[in-house]
Amino acid sequence: MLAITPDGRFVYVANRASHNVSVIKTASQRTVGSPIRVGRQPRGITASPNGERVYTANRTSDDVSVIKTDNNRTVDRVNVGSRPHGITITPNGRRVYVANNDDNDVSVIKTSNNRTVGSPIGVGNGPEGMVASPDGNRVYVANFFARTVSVIETATNHTVATIAVGGGPTGIAITPNSARVYVANESDGTVSVIDTATNTVVGAPIAVGATPVSVAITPSGTRAYVVNRGSDNVSVVDTSTNLVLGGPIGVGNGPRGIAITDRPP
Repeated sequence: MLAITPDGRFVYVANRASHNVSVIKTASQRTVGSPIRVGRQPRGITASPNGERVYTANRTSDDVSVIKTDNNRTVDRVNVGSRPHGITITPNGRRVYVANNDDNDVSVIKTSNNRTVGSPIGVGNGPEGMVASPDGNRVYVANFFARTVSVIETATNHTVATIAVGGGPTGIAITPNSARVYVANESDGTVSVIDTATNTVVGAPIAVGATPVSVAITPSGTRAYVVNRGSDNVSVVDTSTNLVLGGPIGVGNGPRGIAITDRPP
């Protein structure tokens, strides 16, 4: 998986097999420096809104690594639940939410001291991807085995809704206006669209490529890009119609993550 800094200058790539993070400078499209050592099998990764920190969810060391981006060094490790997969940060940068896949819950980290706060938040079975809404009021969690999305209210850190989606929901993204959530259903080859005002799925599932695992939405909110790991391509969805535009874009073998920026390198 990968995360891009808010200024669009750097991409941070979680290398699960080598237990580290590579940094790519977007202007040159080359890696810079040595890989950054983190916990074991980093899976989820997210950048803080101010670009000063990057956080990785480390699947087999059950912790989160905190990277300081001015020197690209790991400065802290935070213990969370079992098999953390997804990770997201609130728009104000004050809280990091971590999906603990084996525990079926979400840990919350206070970024001012890098410590967990409160009790883990119960969600569905097998939480994977997650995303915080741009208004900061909600966190949405894709639960792979439960075939649902849990909605967490950040003011109380309670799950306030559970929404049935397709099979094996994994990747998840939200439009810039917080109105729609797009969920990549890995087992079905589809994308579900959630209306956040009603917490209901709208329309029929959108057929994309084989094994969709990740989704990202453009800053304008007009397009959703869906990474299809099983067919080695990316589908483009027009969010005004929820129709797939043209043929998929071919990429490398077994793609998993995607990040979009409107900042030129």
